[in-house]
Amino acid sequence: MTTPDTVSVRTPPLQTKLPAVGTTIFTVMSALATETGAVNLGQGFPDFNCDPKLVNDVSQAMQQGLNQYPPMPGVPALREAISRKIEALHGHHYRAADEITVTAGATQAIITAILAIVRAGDEVIVLEPCYDSYVPNIELAGGVVVRVPLTPGTFRPDFDRIAAAITPRTRAILINSPHNPSATVWSQQDMLRLQELLAPTDIFLISDEVYEHMVFDGQTHQSAARFPGLAARAFIVSSFGKTYHVTGWKVGYVAAPAALTAEFRKVHQFNVFTVNTPVQHALAQYMADPKPYLELPAFYQHKRDLFRAGLARTRFKLLPSEGSYFQCVDISEVSDLGEADFAQWLTREIGVAAIPLSAFYGDGFDQRVVRFCFAKKDETLIAALERLAKL
Repeated sequence: MTTPDTVSVRTPPLQTKLPAVGTTIFTVMSALATETGAVNLGQGFPDFNCDPKLVNDVSQAMQQGLNQYPPMPGVPALREAISRKIEALHGHHYRAADEITVTAGATQAIITAILAIVRAGDEVIVLEPCYDSYVPNIELAGGVVVRVPLTPGTFRPDFDRIAAAITPRTRAILINSPHNPSATVWSQQDMLRLQELLAPTDIFLISDEVYEHMVFDGQTHQSAARFPGLAARAFIVSSFGKTYHVTGWKVGYVAAPAALTAEFRKVHQFNVFTVNTPVQHALAQYMADPKPYLELPAFYQHKRDLFRAGLARTRFKLLPSEGSYFQCVDISEVSDLGEADFAQWLTREIGVAAIPLSAFYGDGFDQRVVRFCFAKKDETLIAALERLAKL
């Protein structure tokens, strides 16, 4: 008989489901920026506050007692507001009752969509460079990741390569526009080509549109909702955190046809069940005024132009920034270092943190490009530019 002093204490061995996953580059670079006192233009989040009215709306909802579980798919008033916004901007009506679901941010929305449709052995096409959650999400669902590179240099979709990647086992394709990390935007022609490519197939589309309100120079965001052949097979994902400068609130949504939404909600109800109640009520009230998201392109274009003007005085080669709140630069004329080593050097020696694009590729493809985030106060951007002027 054992006693508390003699019992064997042993943690069972665990075989990881994600052997290739470690600490993300965003965590690493943010920690290094803090350690060195660098200006952090690495991780994509604002350093300024949201509209005080939105905070007051949340406080008011709490004080009104709206603090218990909301309906699983989301507060009806918020789903109605989302439906009206999508129809006004993109001309497609999604029913609030059975075609819109409020999620705990876009990341939860994406993994929930993947878990709803991907079965063991199904292939899912991702276009690299891509956001770092896509691949682990597919692997957790038992799917097979099929990586198709965007065209190096321009980051435009290569539809010949996408078509060549489609097999009878292809279950879904994941796209992202405006694109993180490259800041490119898919054109109407791109979306029409995708619609044509997918038309004879049963492939689902997951369209990550979290930067939908950050499209510059008079362009229009080409949501999958605008194209009937895409909307009929798509889970469209967006983020209130990105749109309203509240990334820490982790609230987003998915719009999809009723049959797809039904499957999505089966997973959603056992994944998170539902989302923060007072925040949902506040967002519903705040969305009554479209001005904040309609003015967002001009707001971020000002920051982009300010940042690009300063970078133009360095030896960086600026890549286009058509949308999102990112700016990529070619470092070839600045350093002989690879992207990851250069990002470390830039943080330690110059005092500005950036993210290497190689972090967004499965094989670490290095094309001498790093990404900056300009979702910062003007004074933060100016401080970073003063340091970068050394280059």
